[in-house]
Amino acid sequence: MFKTSMLLLVVACASLQAADGVIQNSAEISAVLSKATANGGMKTAPVSIADQHRINVVNRVSPGTPLTHPGNSELHYVIDGAGTVVIGGEINRPSGATKDGQGAVIEGGQTRRVTKGDVVFVPSGMPHWYKEVEGSITYLEVRFEEGKK
Repeated sequence: MFKTSMLLLVVACASLQAADGVIQNSAEISAVLSKATANGGMKTAPVSIADQHRINVVNRVSPGTPLTHPGNSELHYVIDGAGTVVIGGEINRPSGATKDGQGAVIEGGQTRRVTKGDVVFVPSGMPHWYKEVEGSITYLEVRFEEGKK
């Protein structure tokens, strides 16, 4: 499983087109995250931003809300912690759901528990949701922007 996860990460990163490339060690990534400000149970810090990709390190201490990113595929590599992620299906926003998505759920998606070393790939426009967080979960998020040349 680890070899497959690392292979997916290497293949994904090999397709990035940053002008100078990107190499950061775990201490540098941790330092970037430590400077980020928490927002709604989540901290996000940029590692690299270019025309066709965005790399963030994300730490969650509570579940998120279901969402989609039309035009962006994402690869998440779990660095630490564990949680339950749901991908696919349909986002259902019941009448009690808030404007910012609190109370929304994904119905009919694939639900999996993920831990350190696991990889999650979310195609463009696919609903996804960190439904449960076991203490905290930290992951590297590689977002590919489609249609830019």
